[in-house]
Amino acid sequence: MTKARTTKGSSITRVLEIIEAISNAQRPLSPLDLSLMLDIPKPSVHRLIQQLEEDGYIETSLRGTLLPGNRLEQVAVGVINNSRHKVERQAILSHLADKIGETCGISIPDGIQMRYYDRAQTNWPLQIHLPTGSSTPLWCTASGKLYLSTLSKAKRTRICENLNLHKLTRNTIDDQASLNKALDQIALTGVGVDDQEFIEGMVACAVPIRNSKGELFACLFTHAPVLRKSLQDLLIFTPLLQQAAQEFEALIANED
Repeated sequence: MTKARTTKGSSITRVLEIIEAISNAQRPLSPLDLSLMLDIPKPSVHRLIQQLEEDGYIETSLRGTLLPGNRLEQVAVGVINNSRHKVERQAILSHLADKIGETCGISIPDGIQMRYYDRAQTNWPLQIHLPTGSSTPLWCTASGKLYLSTLSKAKRTRICENLNLHKLTRNTIDDQASLNKALDQIALTGVGVDDQEFIEGMVACAVPIRNSKGELFACLFTHAPVLRKSLQDLLIFTPLLQQAAQEFEALIANED
């Protein structure tokens, strides 16, 4: 009979094992899944899950499965932002921004929003200020639409049907049919676009940064005021964005 782990250290280990399992799972796990995977008694699993949920590290879906919570996602962003490759990442961004002549940055999916966690600006007196940590909508930004376009049709439909597609500008897409048509086109090109849909007078485009499994991990974007560049002007720089995205993917591979 296996001796139960009762030390404080083992309790911390169990918590970390639960967080690791939920974060790396290919599908949402149930408490029973965790109990079997980690060889933790069901009462202990339920007690630890309850505490982690109360603290915001995990959350329970409507089906009773477990997902990363807001605090865990914030921890993940913090780890990425403070990784040993931070200097290289910022160097790539700065070099890209210099070549394009406009602000470039990285955003990651965060629930039903995209979150900016790094960027490099140029020295133009006219700037569109979107600071690190800002959250932006999925349905009207280049990065958000790019992320949605990579999802399965079923998952995309479930998400989009529950989004409040209200207009932020005259160009904002605010009906499901038009949004799905735009996402289908982005899925074909692999380039997200925002033609003054999020902020009046701003255009943007984005390309995916993929992890070792080929899944979208983050988005590399650039945006500009239309007084300097049109959307077509920005799209000319797509090859530079894609090249930089490959450099970021190499950094991610080195982190693994």
